[in-house]
Amino acid sequence: MSITRRVFLKGGVMTAVGTAALPAFLTRTAMASETLPGNKRLVVIFQRGAADGLNIVVPHGESTYYQMRPGIAIPRADVIDLDGHFGLHPSLRPLKQIWDEGHLAIVHAAGSPDPTRSHFDAQDYMESGTPGVKSTEDGWLNRTLSSERGGDHQPFRAVALGPSLPRILSGAAPAIAVSNINAFGVGGSNPAARPIAQTFEAMYDHTVDSVLHGTGEETFEAVKMLKASDPQQYRPAAGVDYLHGRFGDALRQTAQLMKANLGVQVAFTDVLGWDNHVNEGSSEGQLGTLLRDFSGSLAAFWTDLGPLAADTVVVTMSEFGRTVRENGTRGTDHGHANVMFVMGGPVKGGKVYGQWPGLAEDQLYQGRDLALTTDFRQVIGEAVYRHLGNRNLPEVFPGFDGAPSRFLRVLG
Repeated sequence: MSITRRVFLKGGVMTAVGTAALPAFLTRTAMASETLPGNKRLVVIFQRGAADGLNIVVPHGESTYYQMRPGIAIPRADVIDLDGHFGLHPSLRPLKQIWDEGHLAIVHAAGSPDPTRSHFDAQDYMESGTPGVKSTEDGWLNRTLSSERGGDHQPFRAVALGPSLPRILSGAAPAIAVSNINAFGVGGSNPAARPIAQTFEAMYDHTVDSVLHGTGEETFEAVKMLKASDPQQYRPAAGVDYLHGRFGDALRQTAQLMKANLGVQVAFTDVLGWDNHVNEGSSEGQLGTLLRDFSGSLAAFWTDLGPLAADTVVVTMSEFGRTVRENGTRGTDHGHANVMFVMGGPVKGGKVYGQWPGLAEDQLYQGRDLALTTDFRQVIGEAVYRHLGNRNLPEVFPGFDGAPSRFLRVLG
């Protein structure tokens, strides 16, 4: 098999997915080479269903929070205190160490400025990056790549972990959806999983799918390398134990692709189940169970990345938050502002960013919701501009004033 110099130089951590299938001289080169500088990565995680930001990052220093939620508020004794005013839900314990190390930041009262309470519309707006505009055809994460001048167009550059390509990665830049690395299942614009060797060969030889059109033989050789490395033999870093489930599996495979060093620049996955209208729970219950999986998987991913974490930023978002008051079925209804996590090597963590609007009656949005003070595009825009180095923010977020002067300075 012919291996080009550029692809192989990107194999500095190819041993993470095994090198036994490679010729000895290639194995030695892979083990000796280093990750190329400037290989910045952005991972976006969508909490679908509208997560309850007020019970995730709890304003325990505000008595109104407890008055509004007599049945589902997180008791002060259970809250993992962060700064005397905010604290983490107890199920987020695995994230506390990352916070203490300064690699996890929180942005509260953040989200989309559009007032819709429709899951479908709100998710569409946050993925397109144009709140209130339904005519946008592509996603902001795809535009992040397509607006870069002279960017690399290999297929592993933009990856979604799931059976189909999400709205956020739709657009002109090549992107793929990987359903299961171990089964070599890959989807492009077609949501059905297909064998990776046959699929990529067909796409390259016949250009039957515009998603991978023009990627070139070099990329196809990189795909062959992934297959030859036998992904089923992948083992996470020592001490890392991903939780079994869809989200944990997705992050495990994201780490696997990054450590295979095939040029992943942006990655996306989502986690479902946040629409807790009934019996949401307090320290325990539906939300607590979700958050244990969420935090445990994120912490495992962070540790598994090892040295790659230094050049990786992870951002979480959800379509909107929940009502400040609990409802009559001990749940919460569709709200407005929410909370975002930003994790990574360049993150100036250990701090809650954004302006806190308060929970008093006259401070609520439409008399019922946490008011929004930080547009999610300010957070994402900073990651795109300062971390990925894309200066074309007007193309990434058309119609939005994303000037660097508006950044929260979450990244160092």
